[in-house]
Amino acid sequence: METSPSTAELHDTLRKRHVTPGMAITALLVPVLAALGVVSSYGVQFIHGDWVDRQQAACRHMPFPKMEHVAAWSGPVLGLSAVVVCLLLARWIRRRCGVRIWDTWPGLLAFVVALLNVVAILLELFVLWAAYTPDGSGSVLGDCG
Repeated sequence: METSPSTAELHDTLRKRHVTPGMAITALLVPVLAALGVVSSYGVQFIHGDWVDRQQAACRHMPFPKMEHVAAWSGPVLGLSAVVVCLLLARWIRRRCGVRIWDTWPGLLAFVVALLNVVAILLELFVLWAAYTPDGSGSVLGDCG
């Protein structure tokens, strides 16, 4: 006569469920989105610097580059997207496996990256604010005589 497994054994089998490829891909999407958001916000500085250099070379004020606004907006959007994907992954893991997000390796990876990404989102929002704030001193065109 067979006995039913104990609740501890059932809990262990739930934890040992195989990680699906979709779960792993979704978990890897979180660090990719977070990194792209940081790179995008970092690129704003290069776009702005290039714009200032072109103004100085031309000895005249030039229109503000629209690409700087696109890059400035894409940073926070990608950063917040990483957090949303992490939350959706947590919901998926809870429904499918019945465990918390940090009980699986893909979930733990996504959770840690999403926590670290909070600081990056704050910096990305600052870059966005700085892109829309006018330069107090203006661009120095140099010796255009």
